[in-house]
Amino acid sequence: MKETLMTELVRSLEEKYALPDFDAKQYSPLTLAYIGDCIYELIIRTLLVRESNAPVNKLHRTASSLVKAETQSEMIGVFEERGLLTEEEELVFHRGRNAKAYTHAKNASIQEYRRATGFEAVCGYLYLKGDVGRLVELVSTGLTEHYRSLGESPFRMTGMNADPDNHTGQSRS
Repeated sequence: MKETLMTELVRSLEEKYALPDFDAKQYSPLTLAYIGDCIYELIIRTLLVRESNAPVNKLHRTASSLVKAETQSEMIGVFEERGLLTEEEELVFHRGRNAKAYTHAKNASIQEYRRATGFEAVCGYLYLKGDVGRLVELVSTGLTEHYRSLGESPFRMTGMNADPDNHTGQSRS
């Protein structure tokens, strides 16, 4: 059976650096959000790059719109509305949302930022726990609903120049 890329990455890191065993439940919610932010962005970037070899500036704009606090808060709202989070995931979300953060997003309300931190804590928790399938399931549901609310198809990057030698995003004449 083929390993997922994330599973293979973690296994390789554990072997190379002899990482100790751990319990994801023992991590602080902000630590979970720290790794969750990265993992969520990696998922988004992977989806975008695998869909289209588009100019980097277009990839960045699309990724930025999906990883911002407002979108993450919207996604966690979908999970809450539909009762999609397990009891364990809800506890992690609440711990992340209620954690005392000393920073905030530039372009988001405090409520959106706190909810986004809770979302990222859930992402980090699922990743560290090794439940990547569940993480992808939640992200997929959130993205589908996000794009549905915009009246668009997920990751529809129409108008992007897929020419790998054209990194400017400009059309060639």
